[in-house]
Amino acid sequence: MFMSNNACSVPTSFWLTGIPGLESLHLWLSIPFSSLYLVAVVGNVTILAAVKLERSLHQPMYFFLCMLAVIDLVLSTSTMPKMLAIFWFGAHNIDLDACLAQMFFIHCFATVEFLAMAFDRYVAICDPLHHTSVLTHAVVGHLGLAALLRGVLYIGPLPLMIRLRLPLYRTQIIAHSYCEHMALVTLAYGDTAVNNLYGMGIGFLVLILDSLAITASYVMIFRAVMGLATPETRLKTPGTCSSHICAILVFYIPIAVSSLTHRFGHRVPPHIHILLANFYLLFPPILNPVVYAVRTKQIRERLLHVLKARAQSK
Repeated sequence: MFMSNNACSVPTSFWLTGIPGLESLHLWLSIPFSSLYLVAVVGNVTILAAVKLERSLHQPMYFFLCMLAVIDLVLSTSTMPKMLAIFWFGAHNIDLDACLAQMFFIHCFATVEFLAMAFDRYVAICDPLHHTSVLTHAVVGHLGLAALLRGVLYIGPLPLMIRLRLPLYRTQIIAHSYCEHMALVTLAYGDTAVNNLYGMGIGFLVLILDSLAITASYVMIFRAVMGLATPETRLKTPGTCSSHICAILVFYIPIAVSSLTHRFGHRVPPHIHILLANFYLLFPPILNPVVYAVRTKQIRERLLHVLKARAQSK
């Protein structure tokens, strides 16, 4: 039994509405969402399997690509199973600890993305003779661990601040399909200024620092490219970065649109905002495998080889 909006409570669980305003369409909405989630899982697992099975892909760029696939799987799996449970079984209830854990995984892994891969492209183009010696397996592992620790340090305080500073809530009903930080903070009773400022500050800090670091990397890359000997080489070299640039655009544009809509788009209907918030967690895991499978010759050839082998065995 949930408290009314006129009373405050110390909740042990919350009630996720799904997509507010479209409750009658939940069953129909589950069809495209479940299909997209299946495509995301199959695509990223395929990338992981291709890199594992093909020894020629045991290189830094593909290890970073595997990290990206794992991140995409975590992001989509953190939200889609619960949302589909709401659509199919009416499983709206979520424990407080599970809610905070979901919030942590979503925001943490959303910050662990493309910096390491930008560094890999810089070394591959600007210092190709020392690429494998600079980016050894140990260095790749340390870069991945550093990116993960950065996400934990940035996002770890968010659930702790909610747990310690905001015990009372006006309602336990979250008008969302998953536990998003601002959606939860807006329900709290008391001073939420610190939570709001920290959440907004971390969002802009990650976006600005990542943008500056990636931009600096590509400025150095294109300066090195312009110094190459032949026009043919200059035209060919940027192609090695195109997949990474596409992945950046696929990930950051939906995040920026969703974040700005949530904070400043007060006239945007709630269901539009919730759909955007779900798309930015679901579309990159779908599109990244497509982008890399299409743009990366070695992965494409390995997948075609596996498909031909299976066709011949039947």
